[in-house]
Amino acid sequence: METSDKAAAAAEGPAEEPTGIAAQDWAQASADPRYRAAVVDLLGALAYGELAAFERLAEDAKLAPTLGDKAELAKMAAAEFQHFERLRDRLAAVDAEPTGAMEPFAAPLDEFHRQTAPSDWLEGLVKAYVGDSIASDFYREVAARLDSDTRALVLTVLDDTGHATFAVEKVRAAIEADPRVGGRLALWARRLMGEALSQAQRVVADRDALSTMLVGGVADGFDLAEVGKMFSRITEAHTKRMAALGLAA
Repeated sequence: METSDKAAAAAEGPAEEPTGIAAQDWAQASADPRYRAAVVDLLGALAYGELAAFERLAEDAKLAPTLGDKAELAKMAAAEFQHFERLRDRLAAVDAEPTGAMEPFAAPLDEFHRQTAPSDWLEGLVKAYVGDSIASDFYREVAARLDSDTRALVLTVLDDTGHATFAVEKVRAAIEADPRVGGRLALWARRLMGEALSQAQRVVADRDALSTMLVGGVADGFDLAEVGKMFSRITEAHTKRMAALGLAA
């Protein structure tokens, strides 16, 4: 999954010493069946997200204006597929059927991508940089409350595949060449922000295990005040990304 620069992607999440579930490894934490179900859901959502990102980058490569751009996107797509394989293998290792774990998230994620299909090369770059990074910020926030083994895997697959720098350079160059492009892309990025947050909320609401974990029923979840702070951090990171692109938030 694509992220922006790590300072923004981390969204300045909690830095306290891990406690509770976050201080345990998978063997300890998974003794709670509710926690295990929540993690299987989380890994399923991430795995399908990585598979979708691979497919989308491969499609975006067809819109690339130069052979070099096409090759760069193909390399990023390959990295996304490697992330998918790691998540798939982890699901199998914890005795969860990977396809079954991903299935509940296929329809909502496919619908999100259908509603936010880019019309051109530049919109595709902004979507990968801004849209996917919002999801990555959310998963990083959740990862801080996971067991040490799951947390390490989640943070690894959220590593930037190189799209951040690539997208910033290409978008800024396009705006410099034609400033009118900036207004259109700014509107597009705002739409992505709204759609991405709505999609994340829908997915969590539909999955009891995930929603219970997030509100503190399992592990060290968020209370309502912390939920507000989390979304403030995500919004702040989004604003920084927009500035990096040369766009108004």
